[in-house]
Amino acid sequence: MEKRLPKSRSRAGRPTAEQAELRHLELLDRALDLFLKKGFELTTLDAIAAAMHMTKRTIYGLYPNKEALFKAAVQRAIDANLVSIEKLQAIETEDLETTLISVARQRIEAFLSPTGIRLQRVISAESYRFPEILTLAYKKGTKPVVDFLADLFRRHTATGAIQVEKPETAAAVFLSMAVGGPARGMLAGALPEESTNLDEHIKYCVKIFLDGMRHR
Repeated sequence: MEKRLPKSRSRAGRPTAEQAELRHLELLDRALDLFLKKGFELTTLDAIAAAMHMTKRTIYGLYPNKEALFKAAVQRAIDANLVSIEKLQAIETEDLETTLISVARQRIEAFLSPTGIRLQRVISAESYRFPEILTLAYKKGTKPVVDFLADLFRRHTATGAIQVEKPETAAAVFLSMAVGGPARGMLAGALPEESTNLDEHIKYCVKIFLDGMRHR
């Protein structure tokens, strides 16, 4: 008589790897919301666990402490707000002015997306405590755009269309002028004083910037 193997135990109720990862990402998003609402100091792991209907033991299985959870939550927000080099390359045209307008629009849209707003607020509130999150946001979010623009300026300088001696510095100045001001103003709930239309503001900044770069 053939011997039957015992049936394996049912794993009903045990989450799949995909479900566990989704739950993990939800934890990071909810934690960031609480850190934004109460600040790092006043946000407790007990409150985060309660909001997630999760035990602290489960959280400790993922992160050794609140600081590690905070950094991971910020890291997720940074990654979710990245503008890829492929997207930047896709909006490049032969016309430098058009390209710069598109880059500025794209950066401001990223800043003012729900994730972007949350990210800027938490960095503003907690970068004094965790300066590394400001460095990380620049390295992963801003630096690739600076590099793209610097390369763009080098290529247009080679054609004689503009004259730029320090491409990286010029790229940083452009982003600060065309993107930084409007983004900070709109985060505070106000448009730039010199313009009632954000698109007009971008075009004006691009014009001024290029006027300073073109040969006299």
